[in-house]
Amino acid sequence: MPKPLSDDLRCRILEAYARQEGSQAELGRRFGVSFEFVRKIRKQYRRTGQRERVRQVRHNSPSRMTVWVREQLRAWLREQPDKTLAELGEQLQKHSVEASRSLLSLTLRQMGLRQKKSPSTRKSATPRPTASDAKSSLRPWPRSRRKS
Repeated sequence: MPKPLSDDLRCRILEAYARQEGSQAELGRRFGVSFEFVRKIRKQYRRTGQRERVRQVRHNSPSRMTVWVREQLRAWLREQPDKTLAELGEQLQKHSVEASRSLLSLTLRQMGLRQKKSPSTRKSATPRPTASDAKSSLRPWPRSRRKS
């Protein structure tokens, strides 16, 4: 996503238009922006009176994973590092915080905390691609002994 153009450039374009130094299209070419951008900032200026970029408002609900919740998770995992997501979720429920396992997993990943892997689980049978795109050194699956 491109970065927003500077507030200084917006102000210079609006001032030049106010001094009638050219049409919107001419000012766009002169300042190296599109006609639509000049039109957009003029419309914003007429509507709000503000020359600087308007901060975008996000309409999402606030996250349940507040600073306090993150600190609690960190403390609980310091006490007992092998807690499962279900156990963490139950502890959060005691504090009136509802969180799904996927939200807990995402939050722990964002906090840089990893979950302990079980040593009893098998490794994945799917070979990972190599950097050189060469054939994998893993042996192919044995063929079925059943006759067709």
